[in-house]
Amino acid sequence: MKRKFFVGWCLLCVLIYAQTGHADDTIQYTLAACRQMALSQGCTNRSQQELQKAAELNRKAALAAMFPKVAVNGTYMWNSENIHLLANEETSDIGTAGVNADGTGYFNWSGNSFMSRLANDLQGTRLQQPIMDAQDLAGQQIANAYQQMYDRLTIDMTHVVVARAGVTQPIYTGGALTQNYKIAKSTEHVAALQSEAKQDEVIAKVDEAYWRVVSVEQKHRLADEYYRLLCKLESDVTELANEGMATQSDLLKVRTKRGEAEVKKLQAENGLTLSRMALAQLCGLPLSAVFTVDASGLEQTTLVTEKIDAESVVANRKELQIAQEAEAIARSTAKLASATLQPTIVASAGYVYTNPNMENGVRSDWKGHGFFSAGVVVNVPIAHADDILRYKAAKHAANAVALKTEETRELLTLQTTQANQRLMESQQKIAVAQLTCRNAAEVLRMAEESFASGMISSSELMQAQTAWMSAATDLVDAQTEAKMNEAKLLQYIGFNN
Repeated sequence: MKRKFFVGWCLLCVLIYAQTGHADDTIQYTLAACRQMALSQGCTNRSQQELQKAAELNRKAALAAMFPKVAVNGTYMWNSENIHLLANEETSDIGTAGVNADGTGYFNWSGNSFMSRLANDLQGTRLQQPIMDAQDLAGQQIANAYQQMYDRLTIDMTHVVVARAGVTQPIYTGGALTQNYKIAKSTEHVAALQSEAKQDEVIAKVDEAYWRVVSVEQKHRLADEYYRLLCKLESDVTELANEGMATQSDLLKVRTKRGEAEVKKLQAENGLTLSRMALAQLCGLPLSAVFTVDASGLEQTTLVTEKIDAESVVANRKELQIAQEAEAIARSTAKLASATLQPTIVASAGYVYTNPNMENGVRSDWKGHGFFSAGVVVNVPIAHADDILRYKAAKHAANAVALKTEETRELLTLQTTQANQRLMESQQKIAVAQLTCRNAAEVLRMAEESFASGMISSSELMQAQTAWMSAATDLVDAQTEAKMNEAKLLQYIGFNN
């Protein structure tokens, strides 16, 4: 019985590359669109932007620290007691002068004073009373004078106000300000590099998920076609069995194979759903979103024909640049530690106002005019053993970071070389898979013609169909592997290069 079968090289091309029809409302995303959606969504991108802004402001702050600082300070204090420069009672050779609790003054002549001796010597004479009167008058004058001095030398500390407006300018800090600025600048660069590295990482993940969806879609189409071929074969063998030209055993084998193909078809459908959900999650789409992807680039892998310059590629790797900035930060940290062993010079100037003020004695009023002050402070460290040890420790830490940077360079060189080699191997796999797939398609075509002519059995045709299915699947796997290896190498080289 002569039957028509749809097989041939054109069939293989259609199965692998052609796009099946979709509903009008199904959205198709390209690789560029998926990358853009992934980069524009999520908290990670915004977090990196905030870190970059913080690093930028820290760098500006480190630069601003080199310029003068202007400040206005004010202090108010309430005190329950005043300051008395004179005691409330003073004793001398002539007597004791003091101030009573009510604020009145007093003076008591001592027995050894001249006035007391004179009064005793003139006792009983007519001059005694005048001398005693003079003694009392002099004592009262001394008491009044002491009281006035006591009051004048009492500072009203009930309300104390001190205000200052001034400017401070560091002149020399041993290089501390310069090193702080270098550290802040390197930190800002690291934040920018980390943001770019994060974007490259996101793109690499999207590429991997995207080509996985493409791969599963292609395999799903192959499973559909393989299932369709077995269904057609089952129908033909059923007719042959009814006509007595095939056995029930042949029909049973075909039905078993068709059942296995149906299971593979279901597995492919489930895998396609899961792979689409993974891509949707990376792109910020709902997990239930229905979409397709553009598979036209699957066969357009940029395959290398020669080795790349790994050293030049590694020099542009963000991981190495971050390590180099970390080394620069460690060196600046060591120099910052050495700055504590250097002299520091700081100049300052300002205007000070106080109440009580000392413009004309010590007065508690608001009529003072304040005063200007200016000066230079020089600090010269002499013996700072702890700072010396910290400086030595910082130098060793910087050396350790330098060694880590060199190790990173070697690892990245190895990584880049391996990625390039994997992509070159993918080229060979694709060539082999394409040849195998062409041979399998030709074998299938001949097997179908032979089966239609009754020259071979259904089992032999199923073997040809299975071999074709396996070869076509291997080609899709090789092409997908090449795209993923290409994405990994582009991540190392730089997606924008």
